[in-house]
Amino acid sequence: MATINTNPGAMVALQNLNQTNKDLQQVQQRINTGLAISSAKDNGGVFAIAQSMRADVAGYKAVGQSLDLAQSTVDVALAAGEAISDLLVEMKEKALAGADSSLDTASRNALNEDFKALRDQIGTIVANAEFNGTNLINGTQTGGISALANADGSNTLNVGQEIMSLGGTNVTVAATASFTTAAAASGLVATIETSLDNLNTALAKLGTGSKSLEVHKTFVGKLSDSLEKGIGNLVDADLAKESARLQSLQVKQQLGTQALSIANSAPSNILGYFR
Repeated sequence: MATINTNPGAMVALQNLNQTNKDLQQVQQRINTGLAISSAKDNGGVFAIAQSMRADVAGYKAVGQSLDLAQSTVDVALAAGEAISDLLVEMKEKALAGADSSLDTASRNALNEDFKALRDQIGTIVANAEFNGTNLINGTQTGGISALANADGSNTLNVGQEIMSLGGTNVTVAATASFTTAAAASGLVATIETSLDNLNTALAKLGTGSKSLEVHKTFVGKLSDSLEKGIGNLVDADLAKESARLQSLQVKQQLGTQALSIANSAPSNILGYFR
């Protein structure tokens, strides 16, 4: 039936062209963003999973920063402890030399002055072994230091403080220790040896703590990389495939436009009936 009120051919051609334009727009968006799923309307379930995984990746980034901060703090304490250990070795040398009963008073006093200078240096190191406001060796950080261990903050890694102040539990040498006699010097040798044993134990604990932080940081980095790879597998577009589809749709769009043009010209043929 010939009619000018409706044009079924044009309607079908227009519907097909609209669908082609819609598909073309989707492909162009995927190429522009690199994502096959960039919003919830593309695939609500997959988008929700990807967003949850992105939240975990962001959380692990914060965990990594927390671990870096804690490890740096522990490493500063370790460096200070090692320096104190070296000073104690030198102090033992001075005290042992001062314990020689054959020394004259002037020589022993000279050794004592060196001894006191080394002793005071320990106090200076302890006071300045601080990172980001935290000092693990002066006795002020009673709870040690904690670092985040997982993405929701429910677990932590803890490293305790190790007091290295003069006259403390580890360095038992008093803050006023000195010697003027061979006997006093001999007594300090024993005290220093005890301090060295205690200090080595404390350094071992700090070293273990630093290593555990480092190992967990490596694990967190690998876990974060795996999550990012998983997100990519879920939402990334196959650009080679989308590029081929783009060319196909562009040709289809041109053909659809021509088909619509032909369908729109059909009613004009009715005029031939009246000539």
